[in-house]
Amino acid sequence: MCLPQPVGPAPAVDVVQPLVKPGQYQTSGTLKNNPKLGLSPGFVLLIAPVGSYRIIPYLEAAKSLGVELLVVSNSEHSLIPQVAKGISVNFGDITLARKKILDAIASLNILCVLATDDICVDLSSQIAQQLNLPQNKPEAARLTHRKDLAREALRLAGCNTPEFQIIELIHAAKVSATINYPVVIKPLSLSASKGVIRANDATEFIHACERIDSILEAAGQFDYERHHVIIEAYLDGSEFAIEGFIIDGTFHLLTIFDKPEPLIGPFFEETYYLTPSQLDDSLQKELIEEVSRCCEAYNLTHGPIHAEVRMTQAGVVLLELAARTIGGQCGQLIEFSTQQKLEELVIRGMCGFEPKLPSRAESAGVLMIPVTESGLMKRVEGLTAALQVEFIKDIEIHIQAGYELVPLPEGSSYLGFIFAQAPSYEQTYSALKTAYSKLKFVTQPIWIIEQRVGASD
Repeated sequence: MCLPQPVGPAPAVDVVQPLVKPGQYQTSGTLKNNPKLGLSPGFVLLIAPVGSYRIIPYLEAAKSLGVELLVVSNSEHSLIPQVAKGISVNFGDITLARKKILDAIASLNILCVLATDDICVDLSSQIAQQLNLPQNKPEAARLTHRKDLAREALRLAGCNTPEFQIIELIHAAKVSATINYPVVIKPLSLSASKGVIRANDATEFIHACERIDSILEAAGQFDYERHHVIIEAYLDGSEFAIEGFIIDGTFHLLTIFDKPEPLIGPFFEETYYLTPSQLDDSLQKELIEEVSRCCEAYNLTHGPIHAEVRMTQAGVVLLELAARTIGGQCGQLIEFSTQQKLEELVIRGMCGFEPKLPSRAESAGVLMIPVTESGLMKRVEGLTAALQVEFIKDIEIHIQAGYELVPLPEGSSYLGFIFAQAPSYEQTYSALKTAYSKLKFVTQPIWIIEQRVGASD
């Protein structure tokens, strides 16, 4: 799943008195004479972890639409002025964070509340609910980052679901003899395919559970999510991603992304996304209808949707459903293919305006550059040659020299992104593959020095 890139553990920050004081900000009023946009003057409240890729695009979108954007973040220190001057909270104390935010915005006209990342979805829903603004209910949003609760909701609603069960990790060895393989073991609440492992037999299953146990410990999971995993039957089939928007309970499609590279495990790192989809109209209709049913099963009623599905012999099966936009820098694909910025579509959609898309989308694609080996990043070679490949729009490298590289399933970051736009789907795909072939990521191993028992200090 193309998700917002992890930004690393933020320093523990207590909730501080917001820098925003009631009445401190005044709206620009630029929409008063702009009926084309149709939005009232006011503020978009953006809740985002410090360092999120999505902050800058939303700032630009708000400026384009003539509205103010007020950022809620988990750090008071940022090089982005709007973050540094925004509202600083501790996402770990949602009750106190909610109170501080509501106090700070008491006199402001809030048009909508947005969350950029999964960590912010619950808080965003609660704030919107307090302000009586359209938004998914907190209990619905919670399903989008609890795989066990989500699967049960889908089963009860009659949606297509694989066979699944929840197990406690300490019982993995005992359970391993009772399972019909192959299966996929997933943490209950991690994202970006972190900790997701396929097992083809009992030995692989036990080893995978031991590995996931360590991942959950390192990720700081606790309580039920720390000690349990969900086991799902592995499903063969092509995988797709769907970007959409729900307005007053009605699902509106933005685009379907093909994933041309097979995702068969043992880990499930995504690479290529291409649009428009090459599925025929009937299969696209089947896919959209199933995603819409799944949204209803979650009771999602208003806001952006990013879904991952597999087209199997038994039909379309939902893998993941997030109450946010596509993550990382992949949102640029929406602009490439529709000539509209995703963040502008989202702000307008949150305010109740249905997306108006061109009848024919242009071909566009992205390669999320995978981390293929552990080590320290030294340098990237071949970047100039890769940028010169025909139809390549841009290449962004996000992990700099000196940073540690951690592949899946322990890691969850990408090295960067390659973007392409061409007259045809095939040319787009070819350009991405050619550009990637010209890149070389030079790394060095990480040496761990262990002190021998009995050695002198």
